[in-house]
Amino acid sequence: MTLPSRDTIVTYPGGALEAESIVLHIAPAGDGLVAVVTETTSFHPVDAAWPDQPADTGSLSTGGPEIPIVDAVVAATDGTELFLGSDIPVRKGSEGWSFLVAHLVADGAAIAEGDTATVRADASARRALSVGHTACHAAALALNAALAGNWSKAAREDALGAPDFDGIAIASSRIVPGGSVDVYRLNKSLRRAGFDTAAVAADELGELAASVTATIAEWAAAGAPVRIDREGDGLTDRRYWVAELPVGTASIACGGTHVESLAELGDVRVEFEAGDDAGTPVLTMRTHAEPPR
Repeated sequence: MTLPSRDTIVTYPGGALEAESIVLHIAPAGDGLVAVVTETTSFHPVDAAWPDQPADTGSLSTGGPEIPIVDAVVAATDGTELFLGSDIPVRKGSEGWSFLVAHLVADGAAIAEGDTATVRADASARRALSVGHTACHAAALALNAALAGNWSKAAREDALGAPDFDGIAIASSRIVPGGSVDVYRLNKSLRRAGFDTAAVAADELGELAASVTATIAEWAAAGAPVRIDREGDGLTDRRYWVAELPVGTASIACGGTHVESLAELGDVRVEFEAGDDAGTPVLTMRTHAEPPR
C-alpha cells in the first residue's frame, strides 16, 4: 500500500481503549522493530516534540495471537518516506504532510498491509496516566494562582486569568502513573518579565506546597467535571482539556488522555524542590494522586 495521505484517526481522546482498523503501512523502525500504521487507533503515542505523556501499553492482533506493542510514536510522511519521532523534519500540521500513529512491534510479527487489526490499550495503565495528566493540569492552575502575587508586571494569563507562571517558566513536564514531574526555570528572562524569583525560596516551599495542595483538594471535593473538546478526529486536530472548576471554566490545549472528574484523583499532594541546572535555579513540582479504590 502507499503511504497514508491523511492523519491517523484517533479515538483515545474520547476514552476508547480498542479500535479495529485496516493496516495501511508497515516500515522498518530499527532495533528489530517495525512501525505499523493503521487508519484508526485507540493507542496514545508519545510525541517527540513534547514528550510529556508516555505511550499507552498494549497489543494488536489480526485474529491470531496478540502482538505486543513495544512503543507507539508520532510519525509523519510527505508521501515518499515515513519519519518516526525525533526524525520528523517538519512541524506538526505542516502543509503536504500527514501525521500518524506508528505502533512499534517486533519485526517478523504476523501482520501485513491490508490486514484488519484490532488495537488494544491496557486499561489500568491508561487510567494511571490519565489520572496523572489531569492532576498535572490542576496543579499547574493551582500553582499559578498561588504565585499570582509575585508578579510586578502584567504577564500573559492562564485559562483562569492568573499570570501563567507554568506556561512561561516550564522547562519540562513528564506525566507518570498517578502524577507528574514539572520543572521550571527561574532564569533572568523570568525576572525581566516581572516575576520575583527570590520569593520562591527553599524555606517557603512547604507553604507553597500546602497552598497548591489545598486548592486542588477543594476542586476535587467539588467534583469538578472534565471533558475533552475536539476540533476533529485526526491526530493533529486541536484538542482541549476543559474543567468546570468552582472558580470558572478552564480550557487548555492538550493532546493527552484524562479522567472525567477531579473527584477521580482522590487524595492529591504536591511537593516542591529547589535545584540548579548549570547555574540556573530551577523549581521542581511533583504531583501525586491517590484515586479512591
